[in-house]
Amino acid sequence: MQHITHKTLLPTYDVFDEYRYFEMNTVFDVVCFKGKKLAITICEDIWNIGNDNPLYPICPMDELMTHSPDLIINLSASPFSYKQRNERLHIVQSNCERYKLPLVYVNQVGANTELIFDGGSIVANADGQIICQLPYFEESVQVVDVFSSSPVKYEEHQDIAMIHDALVLGLKDYFSRLGFKKAILGLSGGVDSALVLALAVKAFGAENVMSVLMPSGFSSSHSVDDSLQMVKNVNSPHEIINIEAAYHQYLDTLQPQFKDLPFTVAEENLQARIRGTLLMAMSNKFGYILLNTTNKSEAAVGYGTLYGDMCGGLSVIGDLYKTQVYDLCKYINRDGEIIPENILTKAPSAELRPNQKDSDSLPDYDILDKLLYQYIEQRKSPNELMALGFEESLVRRVLKMVNSNEWKRFQMAPVLRVSPKAFGMGRRMPIEGKYVG
Repeated sequence: MQHITHKTLLPTYDVFDEYRYFEMNTVFDVVCFKGKKLAITICEDIWNIGNDNPLYPICPMDELMTHSPDLIINLSASPFSYKQRNERLHIVQSNCERYKLPLVYVNQVGANTELIFDGGSIVANADGQIICQLPYFEESVQVVDVFSSSPVKYEEHQDIAMIHDALVLGLKDYFSRLGFKKAILGLSGGVDSALVLALAVKAFGAENVMSVLMPSGFSSSHSVDDSLQMVKNVNSPHEIINIEAAYHQYLDTLQPQFKDLPFTVAEENLQARIRGTLLMAMSNKFGYILLNTTNKSEAAVGYGTLYGDMCGGLSVIGDLYKTQVYDLCKYINRDGEIIPENILTKAPSAELRPNQKDSDSLPDYDILDKLLYQYIEQRKSPNELMALGFEESLVRRVLKMVNSNEWKRFQMAPVLRVSPKAFGMGRRMPIEGKYVG
């Protein structure tokens, strides 16, 4: 070991809590190596260009420039979001242009619970031109002549392709680091569970993913047929457990308490909780880890049953809005049908009461997701949302659902993060708060 470099800028926002645990570096010097002076920085240290971030009192590279470095090296553990790669590229090029130095940006690869690190390391010359780009989502080593290599074309990537690869890596590393080998999920015939099955098969192999079909008297015939077609397409094992008898047994048991009261959400949720119990029983018996299939739209507005369809060890698509779920399904089907077309074209439904549709309880997903994105990722206020053209009644209704369901999200499984603002450690809100009048 020749040198130890300490980190200067300690982010404490979103998923970061570094200032809570560490002390910032206050001593700045370059590392002399083979006749070159290296300005070694760590992750956030290159993000405060020109000291324009009010969170930080100092700009590390400004301090290091007093020692006349020849090269900037940045050792980074930058979590993935589908917008992050463009922001990183901008930061790297801005540093090169400001300091007139080449920069080697080395980013971590792998996943740690919610956080996915996508790699994509790059080298830029003193003009900010990319001279080396490493792959995303896989470890890679390449030797680069920083001072004489010619620029290369920076390879662009589709957001949806990046999200796909991120979720597969997140699944793989969550299981491998904890010693898990097999997954289980409830396959409903809907688009969310179909997508999770496709991702899990990609991550673990078809033989290691068990799907359980649990129809009730409210389930449509096509839900079972579509699910059977799905498991056939991916060639994975499945079980069918009809819950109708168990459901009526529960109703009979509760009859002295429920009496002749009208059918309500209580009876709907009872079915979801029976399914959750069966899945957890199989998890306990056979060593499967239950994958949660709740999407971000549902989690945002509380459209799910706690201890029912919201249970699981890992939330695979909890950071994907419903419209993104469909986009990702189409990407998976790009070379041929994996997710049956009927799953993608039929109206979404929880099938917990006769002829139920998601649209009975929620705004159209095309509208809902745009509103949720502006509120959650962009942190727009009610007045700002209305100024964007959303109707006041819709804004009040949706924001009330979001804010009043924090207690459900607080108890969700860890959510694989693929957006700039995911539920979980990056968006910590008080359960009992009131934010909308």
